[in-house]
Amino acid sequence: MDGLRASAGLLRRGRLRRRRQPQPHSGSVLALPLRPRKIRRQLRRSVASRMAALRAQTLPSEDSEDSRVESTLLEASPASRSLQTPRAPALPARLVPGSAAPARLVEVAAAPGESMDGELSWASPLQRVLAELNRIPSSRRRAARLFEWLVSPMPPEHFYRRLWEREAVLVRRQDHTYYQGLFSTADLDSMLRNEEVQFGQHLDAARYINGRRETLNPPGRALPAAAWSLYQAGCSLRLLCPQAFSTTVWQFLAVLQEQFGSMAGSNVYLTPPNSQGFAPHYDDIEAFVLQLEGRKLWRVYRPRVPTEELALTSSPNFSQEDLGEPVLQTVLEPGDLLYFPRGFIHQAECQDGVHSLHLTLSTYQRNTWGDFLEAVLPLAVQAAMEENVEFRRGLPRDFMDYMGAQHSDSKDPRRTAFMEKVRVLVARLGHFAPVDAVADQRAKDFIHDSLPPVLTDRERALSVYGLPIRWEAGEPVNVGAQLTTETEVHMLQDGIARLVGEGGHLFLYYTVENSRVYHLEEPKCLEIYPQQADAMELLLRSYPEFVRVGDLPCDSVEDQLSLATMLYDKGLLLTRMPLT
Repeated sequence: MDGLRASAGLLRRGRLRRRRQPQPHSGSVLALPLRPRKIRRQLRRSVASRMAALRAQTLPSEDSEDSRVESTLLEASPASRSLQTPRAPALPARLVPGSAAPARLVEVAAAPGESMDGELSWASPLQRVLAELNRIPSSRRRAARLFEWLVSPMPPEHFYRRLWEREAVLVRRQDHTYYQGLFSTADLDSMLRNEEVQFGQHLDAARYINGRRETLNPPGRALPAAAWSLYQAGCSLRLLCPQAFSTTVWQFLAVLQEQFGSMAGSNVYLTPPNSQGFAPHYDDIEAFVLQLEGRKLWRVYRPRVPTEELALTSSPNFSQEDLGEPVLQTVLEPGDLLYFPRGFIHQAECQDGVHSLHLTLSTYQRNTWGDFLEAVLPLAVQAAMEENVEFRRGLPRDFMDYMGAQHSDSKDPRRTAFMEKVRVLVARLGHFAPVDAVADQRAKDFIHDSLPPVLTDRERALSVYGLPIRWEAGEPVNVGAQLTTETEVHMLQDGIARLVGEGGHLFLYYTVENSRVYHLEEPKCLEIYPQQADAMELLLRSYPEFVRVGDLPCDSVEDQLSLATMLYDKGLLLTRMPLT
């Protein structure tokens, strides 16, 4: 707590550099001395002991099994893959020549599927895995399971350890139904007819002809007549926010964002036959390309120079003369997956008279160590200057005589001493860095970026969303269900809330009232009173174990019930048994 209070002081004295719109509660990140220090220490030990007791009472879960490292490859039918954990031999990698040096492309081939007996034998692999997610009680495990399905038959542990941010990955599934139900051209047509899809805001029309890209967005609503006329004229249609219109895409992204710990977004691209919509370029996101319909020829190139590796910003359009040999050249079929890191140049075109529809899942934009340090270091310097006299001592009166570009080749010993002093002071900054405070601010930004959660049947039935309150026979009925000290509760999902101190107060930021359109809503939060802070921490850290309301570490029963009731009414808690 002392360290967090110290870092909070920095944020009280300085401002975090923000990339997005101002938040409603500006100020410092602060863990308040809510009670005398000795009592707070005892309460924290109490929270830790309660969590240990809760876990000791819980039978071993599948989490331990799911987290084992498996450097393996599965050869199985899509039906079995959607319901089983991959187990297989080590994943091979083959060398493919690149433009400047040998580069690795990992290609994984999955066996074609077979029919599946049982109640879901009619369903696609996607529909089966979504039904499976509905039966998994932990949102953490749901996110891990969906990502496992996304990269199957490649083990997720291998992907993250060897390929993430490093290599292009191609997964051939030989199953055209793998993504069936996620999104289709018929879905796009329905949106154009029934939704307020706007050119430029939701839909782009572009084509790439003779080395030039053209964007041909007319003003106003994207009515079917205009959109399909542009498509017929050779334009690719890019739907910029499919999760705002498609419940399935929303569910897909809302679950995966917990796996990445970073905002997950998507675009859908519909390209007419024998055309290319976009010029070669690289992006500032990790990209997963899911081929939904038709076929498309992809060419992927490694970063041309080290400064483009894991690029921080998207590139301008390149010409073919700017590119070398691709590390990957392949035709994606429905069910195939292509992954490439940010900074990898790519281009795609339709050939052979066949259209293409694919969805690109994007994540990890501006989520680097550099972005984190960019927020930490100015605050560390402020704290160092206030707390350490060495940072307040004056510069040498004559430092301009030997420092600067014009003196860069100088052998003056004063220059050597100056550089050594800078290195010593920079090394000391780590002691003053408010790392936890900045982590809280980034977590708060992620909460704001996140899609609202998609609830399982269990989560809906056991939360405020499932209460049977309704209007019947001229009056409301089933009103007044209440929590008691005997009610057992836990958070609705794992990643839906974050406790942050600001301006001398504690706020719980949450996602349940976010919009499916990026930042359409302002950040939403509840104020948590000092006497309820330890109870709130226990609820956040104990998920998915249940906690009895009467065991929450508050000073009074009134505080226990008021906190639990506030969270339940806001849709942030669920109960072990339905309230009546």
